[in-house]
Amino acid sequence: MAASDDLFFSRTGMERGRVQSLVEDALKGADDGELYLEYRQSESFAFDDGRLKAATFDTMQGFGLRSVAGEVTGYAHATDLSEDAIKRAAETVRAVSQGHGGVAALAPARTNTRLYSDTDPLGTASFEAKVKLLQEMNEYARGKDARVKQVSCSLSGEWQTVEILRPGGEVYRDIRPLVRLNVSVIAEENGRQEAGSYGGGGRSGYETYLDPAYWHQAVDEALRQALVNLASVPAPAGEMSVVLGPGWPGILLHEAVGHGLEGDFNRKKTSAFAGLLGQRVAAPGVTVVDDGTIEGRRGSLSIDDEGTPTSRTVLIEDGILKGFMQDRQNARLMGVTPTGNGRRQSYANPVMPRMTNTIMLGGEHAPEEILASVKKGIYAVNFGGGQVDITNGKFVFSCTEAYMIENGKVGAPIKGATLIGNGPDAMTRVKMIGNDMKLDSGVGTCGKNGQSVPVGVGQPTLRIDGLTVGGTAQAA
Repeated sequence: MAASDDLFFSRTGMERGRVQSLVEDALKGADDGELYLEYRQSESFAFDDGRLKAATFDTMQGFGLRSVAGEVTGYAHATDLSEDAIKRAAETVRAVSQGHGGVAALAPARTNTRLYSDTDPLGTASFEAKVKLLQEMNEYARGKDARVKQVSCSLSGEWQTVEILRPGGEVYRDIRPLVRLNVSVIAEENGRQEAGSYGGGGRSGYETYLDPAYWHQAVDEALRQALVNLASVPAPAGEMSVVLGPGWPGILLHEAVGHGLEGDFNRKKTSAFAGLLGQRVAAPGVTVVDDGTIEGRRGSLSIDDEGTPTSRTVLIEDGILKGFMQDRQNARLMGVTPTGNGRRQSYANPVMPRMTNTIMLGGEHAPEEILASVKKGIYAVNFGGGQVDITNGKFVFSCTEAYMIENGKVGAPIKGATLIGNGPDAMTRVKMIGNDMKLDSGVGTCGKNGQSVPVGVGQPTLRIDGLTVGGTAQAA
């Protein structure tokens, strides 16, 4: 990989000292701000209907210049990495601080922590090896079961290098790899077709995903889901106890609760949690953290997009609201410390408080004990899409794998189940927390205000009482 100066200065003809002077001039009188330089290479492969359907390779570069004065932000960006372009951007953002007379906030703390390698993952395997992987996954799935009718596989990777220049000559750098593998299987029996899928990824090279031990397990899991769904019956409807499985079902926590714990929504008092700091917002035993420091995870970052080291932020502890996820601007305005949650999709987007890896910690109960405690309900193991209203916490989530629970036993798989509820209310209805906390497999992507960033989720098995289940069969 090229050194940072080669990417952003020697290669472009810019001179570091002159660019630093432009930054100083642009942010004079501002409370905060930075020049964010980004270079990114990405590739993706899609295999469908027994052949390679698409292979793409993209290179992206640009800068974003931000000036912050109070609650006002000036932001300008361009793909042109040149001193002239940065000078024009400086003239634009300078307007927000004219007459403001702010004092520049202290720079982020330094860290030597590296949560991932700075090796370009795109170069860790040849083009032929990547295509062969998808081909072998397709053949393996079709050879496992005669009911398999369609197999779709995809592989993607990227590496992103960023450099952040602040007033006073402070410079922060990060190099971020990211890889993801997905497989979807459609099985057919007696004229009925059902799907199953599995995905995994993280901040590493391709080596893990090229290992047959990994991708065999991925294909097996996708096929297992498809075959389970072939035997599914219509889901019941009504209010009942719901047991959520460990790992990926934490996406419900992420959407229904996590967004409401981001600093900007609480500063503006548009979150259902606004004004509740120090109060009980969840059942005893519920502890939720956002942890961007877990090595190699999809949502982890050594530093956020403002240069702040990520951290393990306790949001809810034993049911009590303890804090929020903060970027620098919201932290300053709320009088608290930044938590390393300032993130942006790319140089073209302003920073916002965003989640990294949002996790509910484990409890005391064995999963079998939790299931045995339910007389009648559903066991939701995997989720698809969902929607949530940040202002009131109301959510709707569709289950892609779920089962009936009757008299403490897991029964028939069900199809078409949706979970409907209110995030803050659902957290007060948690009755049992498993001792099997698990992280997701590395596929999460979070959207907010039109920006998407990679994230992680995790949770143990949970029993929540009184959730509304939408289905096609009326509950008894």
